Amino acid sequence: MQISAVDAQNLRLMAFDVDGVMTDGQIYFSPQGETIKVFHTLDGHGLKKLAASGVTLAIITGRNTPMVAKRAADLGIQHVIQGREDKGVALADLADQLGIAASQTGYAGDDEPDVSALEWAQLSFAPANAHDSAKQAADHHTLRSGGAGAVREICDAILAQRGNP
Repeated sequence: MQISAVDAQNLRLMAFDVDGVMTDGQIYFSPQGETIKVFHTLDGHGLKKLAASGVTLAIITGRNTPMVAKRAADLGIQHVIQGREDKGVALADLADQLGIAASQTGYAGDDEPDVSALEWAQLSFAPANAHDSAKQAADHHTLRSGGAGAVREICDAILAQRGNP
């Protein structure tokens, strides 16, 4: 995946959906009814490297689960927005709060609820297994599927253009 060096250099905020991007999209339930999510360690390392390069990270998800808050805390992601279906509005509001323009913002999503955020952000990504609506709205597509290294692929592409491989 080849992204613009200018877009990568200007990037100040990168937000990610969870189900289907940071995970494989499957939702597991424990016998007690708790939601269980599986995250890929490659993605986590990529996110840490991207944050270390000066990009603020965020999670915007339609579901509301403690697992997302736990994963975000483990990775040092401070901006976690859960239970929001209006992801474009949520992303624009967060960017505004942080004083960051759309031209300095990226988003990765995989389904219809992500389309408005994918269209609003300057840099937008959809995993290989994304719904067609997200693929059409995204500027870039990963070779890897959500939950199987797609986030790391995005991070690596950005970092390569920022001079931080």
